[in-house]
Amino acid sequence: MLFFRNLGEQRRVLPSSFIKTCAVSLLLVGLITACRSASPSTLDQSLVQTQAFETALAQIQPTATPPSTETPIPPPTAVRTPPALPMVYQSTSLDPLDMPRTYIADSCQYLKDKWSTGKAAPGTVVMTVMFHSITKDAVTSGIQISAQDQRKLMNDLFESGFQAINMQQMTDFMYTNAWIPARSVLLIVDDRHHAEYFNDHFRPFYDQWGWPVVNAYIGLDERQDLWAENAALSAEGWVDYQSHGYIHNINITDDSTDDFIIQEMQGAINSLQKYMNKTPIAYIWPGGGFSRRAIEIGHELGYKLGFTVNGRGPVMYNWVPQADDFNSSNLYAIPEVPAGDPLMTLPRYYDINARAQIDTVRQLGEEAAAYAGQNKPVEMEYYDIVCSPTLGPIQ
Repeated sequence: MLFFRNLGEQRRVLPSSFIKTCAVSLLLVGLITACRSASPSTLDQSLVQTQAFETALAQIQPTATPPSTETPIPPPTAVRTPPALPMVYQSTSLDPLDMPRTYIADSCQYLKDKWSTGKAAPGTVVMTVMFHSITKDAVTSGIQISAQDQRKLMNDLFESGFQAINMQQMTDFMYTNAWIPARSVLLIVDDRHHAEYFNDHFRPFYDQWGWPVVNAYIGLDERQDLWAENAALSAEGWVDYQSHGYIHNINITDDSTDDFIIQEMQGAINSLQKYMNKTPIAYIWPGGGFSRRAIEIGHELGYKLGFTVNGRGPVMYNWVPQADDFNSSNLYAIPEVPAGDPLMTLPRYYDINARAQIDTVRQLGEEAAAYAGQNKPVEMEYYDIVCSPTLGPIQ
């Protein structure tokens, strides 16, 4: 450090910036003098002084700050909020108390099956028709239909664009929306009949249009000729045999014991396996009687579908009209909702009433298809946000 020569005065330290400035000035003066009087003998000394100057200059110049190398933080990803799914399609053609019920708990799986290529188109509808007695003579009871009216019914169905399906097709459709014709009809003949009955009233439509028919067969019967005739029809493939109880004449109710229910439902399976080498997948409730407990046992035994005698309307995939309580549409129709399983309590039209309902069923299917089309963008957006990460895209 530099101090004043007068030692009697208080020492004062010169600022460092002043000292650096003086040093640079002295170096400049020395260099200029050296350049004027340079000689070959003093060139090396001049070079040394130049390097010293550059070093001193570098020390007093501020050091440049290097540019920042921090990684930029990306903007946050926008969170997509799934839209609310639309309400279940409602039809004004149904009794207001016969409300459509759904049965697929997983919305994502339902939407994937509904919109995937190769599945049944939205609005595909099934009309199930129940036949008890087709007579060539005069009609004498409320459960009979004349052979002439039965033929009219079949022709009207065909002319309205309906196609008949079997029970396996019905099951696959109701469970997974497997493809079936957009207007389908399931023809179920209740009780035992000789082969002549089917040959007279249903074979012509099988030969013409390839229409199958379902027979709800009663298990307790030891008439070997009757079993043999029906087994032959079963082997042909167009008469589809399903269960209609074992004793049959005693209806299942909430008071039925487990032993009785198993006898009725398992006994029917045993008979069909024994005589036709066939395991049924549907149970047509004798007399229309069913219970929650019977449905539970039925599933344990392997039944996939059950059919009542309640004519509440047609069905679609994940859409079955049912009632919470007895109502004016049918005072004797047992309410299905308390049983808790739409797939085991499906409705059926009586044959004598079915012709009048054909156009209503057709319009219902068309309205349901239009409603689905209107809501498709919302359902597809919901699926893309909520479902596609686990189930993959709809194809």
